[in-house]
Amino acid sequence: MTNLEGHFATEPGGKPSALGRYVDVATVESIEMSPGLVFRPVLGERMMLNFVSFDKHTEAPIHVHEEEQIVLILSGEFEFNIDGEIRTLRVGDVAVVPSWVPHGARTLDTTCREVDVFNPPRRSLLDHARQQVRKLGDRRG
Repeated sequence: MTNLEGHFATEPGGKPSALGRYVDVATVESIEMSPGLVFRPVLGERMMLNFVSFDKHTEAPIHVHEEEQIVLILSGEFEFNIDGEIRTLRVGDVAVVPSWVPHGARTLDTTCREVDVFNPPRRSLLDHARQQVRKLGDRRG
């Protein structure tokens, strides 16, 4: 059994670090990292969510980075490689990639839409993501 009171606390234990905001991902300017590989990063205070679209026969080459990454498949499928272990990931599958672990992905005859969560935010996407925050501003009703 979990501690619901502790999880759903109503008394603040500090001050908010920023205003909350709503983001319409379709309005986030995309970045085509390579042909058929499109990113739409959304920046928080200490983490980043990156919406990724792979066309058929598209590859994110094996690479490493300091940021921890969690991958969640939204639609389609792709082959994901974590340090030489390759698996086909489908809707609902998750991969966890610690800092500096080699990884990459590729689609074969299908497309794939997935979400990457980075902590801290992925350094190579920060400038673009910060521009989107300034451009789009708060999305409050």
